[in-house]
Amino acid sequence: MDIQGLQKLTLLDYPGKVACTVFLGGCNLRCPFCHNGDLVVDSVPAQLNSDRLLDFLRRRQGLLDGVCITGGEPLLRPDLADLLRSVKALGYPVKLDTNGFHPHQLRQLVEDGLVDYVAMDVKNCPARFAETAGLPGLDLAPFQESLSFLLSDAVEYELRTTVVREFHDEAAFRALGPWLQGARRYFLQSFVDRDTVLCPGLNPCTPEELARFADLVRPFVQAVELRGI
Repeated sequence: MDIQGLQKLTLLDYPGKVACTVFLGGCNLRCPFCHNGDLVVDSVPAQLNSDRLLDFLRRRQGLLDGVCITGGEPLLRPDLADLLRSVKALGYPVKLDTNGFHPHQLRQLVEDGLVDYVAMDVKNCPARFAETAGLPGLDLAPFQESLSFLLSDAVEYELRTTVVREFHDEAAFRALGPWLQGARRYFLQSFVDRDTVLCPGLNPCTPEELARFADLVRPFVQAVELRGI
């Protein structure tokens, strides 16, 4: 498998673990605020392959205690299960980042014991989801299926929304809360502008606005926290 990037050490990406993060190119969404825009359009050449990654992980046994798989959208890769099986064979727990639009692949990986923690993006409330994902007319049924699967507590998970002034407001979060009813853990992440963002000119919300949005969701979710402020 071609791998577009490797962050050799992170204390942030996998809650409670010292981990590395593996970046896989390609995505089926076109979120204007995506800060991995070059990965989304799959324009980043491979930095290593799965054999080199596994060699790195063998040498880090006892130093790292988790592996994060992110993108892009990792579930687009047909050989992802093979990679995860090899990572798990080395004794590493796996965290998977996903946009939620591949519910069957997600369920299969979890049922096969290849994923220990899932972080799924919730782009926005249903009415503004397609706009925020950069694909007008997007069918939300696959996302809803993934959401229902995670809410069944089949695997440890978190839900998260990257908050962008141009796409999110109080009305959006009033509508979003009931959609996430019963979720265990939800994060509001502040948008951070970078050179690699797909659409320049977007802006973050203030910490005060983020706190207000969090309060609107809190009655529906067991734990709501802010990130990146």
